[in-house]
Amino acid sequence: MPEGDPASTAVDVSYTVDEVLGDGGLLCRTIPGFAVREGQLQMAAAVQQALDQHQVLVAEAGTGIGKTFAYLVPALLTEGKVIVSTGTKHLQDQLYHKDLPTLLDALKVPVNAVLLKGRANYLCLHRLEQALQGSRQRGHQDFRLLWQLDDWRRSTDTGDRVDFPLIAEDHMIWPRVTSTVENCLGQECPDYAKCFVVRARKAAHEADMVVINHHLFCADLALKDIGFGELLPVADAIIIDEAHQLPETAVRFFGDSLTSRQIQDLGRETLFEARTEAPDMPELIEAADALPVLVNRFRLVMGQAGRRAAWLPFLRNPRVEKAYRELQQGLETLLANLEEAAVRSQGLQVCFRRTQLMLAQAKALESSQDDRIQWYETSKLGFSLNNTPCEVAETFRKHMETLDSAWVFTSATLAVGQDFSHFTRRLGLDEPISGQWDSPFDYNNNVLMLLPQGMPMPSSPGYAREVCDLALRLIDATPGGVFLLFTSHRVLQEANAILRQRVDRELLVQGEAPRQDLIARFREAGNAVLLGTSGFWEGVDVRGAALSCVIIDKLPFASPGDPVMEARLEALKKKGGNPFMEYQLPQAVIGLKQGAGRLIRGVSDRGLLVLCDPRLQQKAYGRRFLDSLPSMPVTRDLDDAIYFLRHVVAQQEDEP
Repeated sequence: MPEGDPASTAVDVSYTVDEVLGDGGLLCRTIPGFAVREGQLQMAAAVQQALDQHQVLVAEAGTGIGKTFAYLVPALLTEGKVIVSTGTKHLQDQLYHKDLPTLLDALKVPVNAVLLKGRANYLCLHRLEQALQGSRQRGHQDFRLLWQLDDWRRSTDTGDRVDFPLIAEDHMIWPRVTSTVENCLGQECPDYAKCFVVRARKAAHEADMVVINHHLFCADLALKDIGFGELLPVADAIIIDEAHQLPETAVRFFGDSLTSRQIQDLGRETLFEARTEAPDMPELIEAADALPVLVNRFRLVMGQAGRRAAWLPFLRNPRVEKAYRELQQGLETLLANLEEAAVRSQGLQVCFRRTQLMLAQAKALESSQDDRIQWYETSKLGFSLNNTPCEVAETFRKHMETLDSAWVFTSATLAVGQDFSHFTRRLGLDEPISGQWDSPFDYNNNVLMLLPQGMPMPSSPGYAREVCDLALRLIDATPGGVFLLFTSHRVLQEANAILRQRVDRELLVQGEAPRQDLIARFREAGNAVLLGTSGFWEGVDVRGAALSCVIIDKLPFASPGDPVMEARLEALKKKGGNPFMEYQLPQAVIGLKQGAGRLIRGVSDRGLLVLCDPRLQQKAYGRRFLDSLPSMPVTRDLDDAIYFLRHVVAQQEDEP
């Protein structure tokens, strides 16, 4: 646990950010290789002002600014409780286990910092016991793994799943041994005194700094996670890193979802409780046992996996409607039996309340609602039915107004050009202070952008082949590795089929292995070719020659057929707005900034950025995209690009 040395309280901790981050400052003296960056100093000063004066700051920091230190230093020097929220659990772990210890060791400030994750990351002792009892009739491997978990729970201090490497991230057992808001027994749980979630939250309440992620932040803001909704109100400052991800995360948390897993879990857990506490109620056992069958029957009529579309038109299909009614009737039958049985145990009471909630959600999906988007999504074995708000600006602003806190929103991609209005409008931020600090990297000498001539429009049938033909020539000339970033899985697979027969390097394709495994293999190879979609446009950091060329097939406009997008655009039209200029274009600009940002990650990095989409040159809005990228030389000549790869980019391999 990162924590300042209590014995160091006699040390003068009244530093300014200049005295820590500036030339000859504390970090120059204590961190080998630390480089002073003017943009970092300026951003840190802006963050310090926001914390001191309880302001709202929106800060865009280009790659290489060092934004993490720019907000952590003033946060560690300020008085009061600070919450830092990151975009992903991976970034959360990096900040807590790497960046914070480095600064705390240098500053010697008595700050108690803790890491807090959502309850799904922690082992639930009560549900582990249930799973052990229920698995004696299951396969040997299941039972053995559960007993290994039972051994681990006796030695772990945190119960955090990252400390138990025997279970893969997507292993089916983990949801059975962790809790959700719906199935948690709270203080009635027999294991409450030993609960890992309770311990973690107690530590968070007592800490000076709490590191969380956006999912947990939104759960707390929406007060959905009962028993944890008091963390934000006591924060003096809230810092949101990777803030460009927050609007979409907030939309999901301020909505409702009814999923196949939720219903199946309800059936399984009710069955366990009924056999233990109500064995004389065969109707209850039968109703619980029937739920998985009804879920699977409904999933079958929903069709193939990977579908994402508007819900109500789909519900009008007679087969879908019939299966949906049967699923609801199954829940109603279960509810009627649970109403009688609920008095027998706390577990049955929880199942009763969960069934009530699911039925209410199911009925709410039977008719349209103003300012809500109703849509469904199918996976290989499951589904989710979603009822989400079009936008969260008004809701988010109201929540902010209830918290007497300073706010800092930061990311490398918040503005379109110099305009932050798209981001601030989505969160309802009224006239915040804003700052923009460009990357200190030498794009003018180390990067070349290729806008190839003669490319067909992306809607043309042969577009993917043209992109691949271009990519092959560039791959041959590139000394290091190449990213090909696509906007759709369909085009990615088409490109995979073309390139697999013609690329003589290691070819890595999204979906064929976990994301982190693919990135590790890409780094190790040094000259691999990786094909990726949205999961690789951001959050990937490959430095040096291992990534020397990034090829982006087309501008990342969201599909207009997506039900969520379609509803948002229609809502904007009704308000008299311009959906393309106010939403689609800004979102695509920010997306392109993310993808292009994969190329240069260090001071000495060199590389070629290839933007294949001819709309950048042919459409008036193309200038909005180009103006939002770092200033760099541009060529339209493929031979120039090949020369650059062979004679400029190749040099970085020769440098120490």
